[in-house]
Amino acid sequence: MDLGLCRGPPYFVASMAKHSKSIPGRSQRVADQIQKDVAELIAMEVKDPRVGMVTLTEVQLTPDYAHAKIFFTTLIDDPVAVKKTLDGLHKASGFLRAQLGRRLHIHTLPELHFVHDTAPSRGAAISKLIDEANATRATDADD
Repeated sequence: MDLGLCRGPPYFVASMAKHSKSIPGRSQRVADQIQKDVAELIAMEVKDPRVGMVTLTEVQLTPDYAHAKIFFTTLIDDPVAVKKTLDGLHKASGFLRAQLGRRLHIHTLPELHFVHDTAPSRGAAISKLIDEANATRATDADD
């Protein structure tokens, strides 16, 4: 007997019963959208020469969306260049937040905090160590 009550997918019914903040993955979707929009704004709108080629690797949001920690990497991993880029991003953060407010329609627009992501350089260093260990193992096995 079809009562016609639940014609949509089950997740639609479940998500409507709860408050929107408790929808699993909503925070991640907002963080992904912030990452996409800020990357586009940096590439197209930021005119500061200190901000060159940057890649946004991750955005972490606080549960109340008040703060967004934006991790970035640079093409040149020189500490002086990273410092200049970080200074340029901090200077542009107010502009980026204002532009983000025009694109995102959420209750609380997060304050943007930029952090240099050292994971790629650490990963490269670990990979180099593994390659060196494998090379010494291969030479030891030949002996």
